Amino acid sequence: MSRLCGRVALVTGVSRRRGIGFAVCRELAARGAEIFFTGWRAYDGETPWGAESDDPAALLVELRGFGIRAASLEADLSLPETPARLLEEAERELGPPAILVNNAAYSTRDGYRALDASTLDAHYAVNVRGALLLAAEFARRFSGESGRIINLTSGQSLGPMPEELAYAATKGAVEAFTAALAAGVAEKGITVNAVNPGPTDTGWMSEDLKRELLPRFPFGRIGRPEDAARLVAFLASDEAAWITGQVIHSEGGFLRG
Repeated sequence: MSRLCGRVALVTGVSRRRGIGFAVCRELAARGAEIFFTGWRAYDGETPWGAESDDPAALLVELRGFGIRAASLEADLSLPETPARLLEEAERELGPPAILVNNAAYSTRDGYRALDASTLDAHYAVNVRGALLLAAEFARRFSGESGRIINLTSGQSLGPMPEELAYAATKGAVEAFTAALAAGVAEKGITVNAVNPGPTDTGWMSEDLKRELLPRFPFGRIGRPEDAARLVAFLASDEAAWITGQVIHSEGGFLRG
């Protein structure tokens, strides 16, 4: 795989060392990309698995160890002005991004008994509006020869997620806009794809859930962040220049139903 030397990558949703966002940053940096990443630790602090407040600074040190430039910014993607601000900051720090990885996500458990307007709005603001505005602004600003937009989804089109209705609906919208945006921005040399990594152990799984899921993985292990990161790095490469508008389900053969 050709290296990504000199290309600037903007990766969202990076604030936990065990997360997919961290793994993506490391993989891209190892291939020579300059990294600008964002996170929102206020959200992580509200989740059951909690925030790890020293990780963004530690990641910067680790990424720079690959010999590349790296910068970061705390940013709330639920605010409509954030996408343009992120691209401006990334360009100011490192130069115009050529790779965008929409990894940030808002997720809570709901189900039809608990679902309400505020829950839907909170999911929509980050998962759909934030990601789509960021992708559109990236495309408008892009003036290079080969751009990449890679969105993260969650396999919601492969089976029901009855306790995560708002999350499943908004991630379904991500799959829809992936295909639609890909057709619109191809003339600028930009590909747009989505990755569904399947159930991935990023620190949120209980031991009981791991035991329940493990027999459904034919390889005998649960997905790791590095599995998703390698696929994202491939889609960011020149070798993936003819792949666009696709939702790639990379779940290690995960058995549903």
